[in-house]
Amino acid sequence: MVNSMTGYGRSEQEMGLQKVLIEMKAVNHRYCDIVLKIPKKMAMFEDRIKKLVKSHVKRGRVEIYMSFEEEKGEDFTVKPNYAVLDQYKAALDEMKDRYGITRDFDLNLLTRFQDVFSVEYKEIDEEKVWALIESAAKDALDSLTQMRQVEGQKLLDDIQGRIQTIKAIIVELEKRAPEIVVIHKEKMRERISELLGEIELDEAKLAQEVAYFSDKTNITEELVRLDSHLDQLAGIFNEDQSIGRKLDFLLQEINREINTIGSKSPDVDISNHVIELKSEFEKIREQIQNIE
Repeated sequence: MVNSMTGYGRSEQEMGLQKVLIEMKAVNHRYCDIVLKIPKKMAMFEDRIKKLVKSHVKRGRVEIYMSFEEEKGEDFTVKPNYAVLDQYKAALDEMKDRYGITRDFDLNLLTRFQDVFSVEYKEIDEEKVWALIESAAKDALDSLTQMRQVEGQKLLDDIQGRIQTIKAIIVELEKRAPEIVVIHKEKMRERISELLGEIELDEAKLAQEVAYFSDKTNITEELVRLDSHLDQLAGIFNEDQSIGRKLDFLLQEINREINTIGSKSPDVDISNHVIELKSEFEKIREQIQNIE
């Protein structure tokens, strides 16, 4: 299965008074890079989330956004801080006695002071919360993976079509290559005859020059290797593992053969075919950069 490195997944789930939202966006990257944006109080789950995502994603940058909500008033309690209140009341009583104030103070006055209330947060049930987060993360991953598979199949179809186009060009090059030697031999014969006039042409030397030219411009080996590399390229997509790096290496070999064919050829038709080869090759390379 060929997967693209791009995709998107989203899941929103609730359990009791708790609700979690997870969004995942995957883009191209040379390695597996997981970026998390989660609430601070959920930081304890960061490693678990990364491990879960890496079990599904082998290559690419995955940006994960998570929000966690709990119904207000359920995760903490507010209590009077009597130790502080007692000191405030004692200070107020002392002030009344010192300055002869007869007016009583009320609760409204006491509650204006700092730290008269204490807020106690309940400890979260870590495993219960993780069960909710894990469920949402797996659901988002499923959506992400499905999109990556769909995009991957589109990439594969395009690449396979371009492989066949290059193979068709190879067939044309195989037909054209032998003709170059024959054409070159006749041109050499004509030039030499013009220069020598009535002097007899040395066929042995001509044959030697033609053989040298044939050896120098022979692209048979390059065409055979190029065709073999294309077969490997077409077959590698059937492997049940991450294939991106293997593809990178194979593309280097294909590019080397195409460049060698171009450098060896003195023929305009072959040069034009090489331009077509490079054009198709570059399109394949662009598509492969998106494969996991």
